[in-house]
Amino acid sequence: MSHAIQDRPVTAAPRRGSLAHARLPRWTPAAIAVGSIAGGIGIGAAAGWHSKVQWGLLAALLFVLVTFALTTKVEGSRQAKDRVATSLIWVSFVLAVVPLLSLAWVTISKGMDVLDGYFLTHSMNGVLDAEAGGGVYHALLGTIEQVGIATLIAAPIGLLTAVYLVEYGGGKLAQAVTFFVDVMTGIPSIVAGLFILATWNLMLGFGPSGFAGAMALAILMMPVVVRSTEEMLKLVPNELREASLALGIPKWRTILKVVLPTAIGGITTGVMLAVARITGETAPVLLLVFGTKLINPNPFEGAQSSLPLYVYEQYAVGTDAAVARAWAAALVLIAFVMILNLVARGIARWKAPKTGR
Repeated sequence: MSHAIQDRPVTAAPRRGSLAHARLPRWTPAAIAVGSIAGGIGIGAAAGWHSKVQWGLLAALLFVLVTFALTTKVEGSRQAKDRVATSLIWVSFVLAVVPLLSLAWVTISKGMDVLDGYFLTHSMNGVLDAEAGGGVYHALLGTIEQVGIATLIAAPIGLLTAVYLVEYGGGKLAQAVTFFVDVMTGIPSIVAGLFILATWNLMLGFGPSGFAGAMALAILMMPVVVRSTEEMLKLVPNELREASLALGIPKWRTILKVVLPTAIGGITTGVMLAVARITGETAPVLLLVFGTKLINPNPFEGAQSSLPLYVYEQYAVGTDAAVARAWAAALVLIAFVMILNLVARGIARWKAPKTGR
C-alpha cells in the first residue's frame, strides 16, 4: 500500500491567482474624493458659481462618476456597481452631516459672544430689548418646567398605549387607536395650541400659564412616544415572553420584568426624540404662555417664557444686542437637548439587561 501511495501522481495545487482579478488600491476612494473636491472647486470657480453648496454637489457627482468609470475599467462592471452603491451611501452621509456641522458651528460661533454665567443667571427684567445685557434664566426655567410637565403627562400615557397595542390589542379598538395615533403624528403644533386655548382657557376660564403650554406640548409628544415604543416592543423576541409565561409568571409581570427592560434602550431613545421635538416648539407657547421678562417659577399661574419664544422675540427686535442674545439662547437650547440625550442614554445603558457573563 505504501508503494501504491508513493506511485500516485502528485497533482499541482490550484493557483490562488487563477481566480483573482485586478483590484484598485485601498487608497483609491480617498484619492478620488480629494480629486473630486478639487475638481468641484475648480469647475465651480471657473463657471462663476459663488455658492459652496453648488461646489459640494458637483464634487459629490464627480466622486460617484469617477468611481464608477475607474472601477469598471479595472475591476469590471459588477464590482463597479457595488462601489457606486457604497459611494452613494457615503455621499448621502456627508450631505446629511455637513448641514448639521455647519449649523452647530454657526450657532456656537455667534452664540459664544454673549453666553456666560451672567447670561444664564439673569432675566430680562428692567432691560430694554434694544439694549445690551440681560439674560435667559427666566426662559430656561420656563422651558425646563414646561417640557418636564409635558413629559410627565405624555410618557406614561404613550408607554401604556404602546403596551396595549402590542401585548393586548388586536381588535377594532386597537385599529382605531393606531389610526388616531398616526393622524396625531402629523398635526401642526398650532392646532394643538388652539385646542388647549379653546378648552382650557376659553371654556374653563383659566389664564395663560406654563401648564397650559405643557398640555399642548404633551399632545404633540404623545404620538411620537406611542409609535417609537410600539416598534421597540415588537422587536422583543416572543421566546422571552413564552419562557416567562411557561414558568407560571403572570402576563403583567412578564411585561414589567421581561419585555420593558429588554426594550428600555429604544423606549428611552424614542422619549428623547419626542422631547427634542417639543423643546423647540414656539406656536403653543406663544398662544398659551404669552411670554414675560420676569422670572415666574410657578408653571400653574401667570405668564412664563421659554427658550424658543425668547429666541423669536429677541430676533424680531433686530438690534445687534438682541440678535446676539437670540444666538446665545439658541446655543443654550441645543445644549439643553444634548444634555437630555446624554442623560437618557446613560439611564438606558444602566437599566438595560446585562448580556455578558
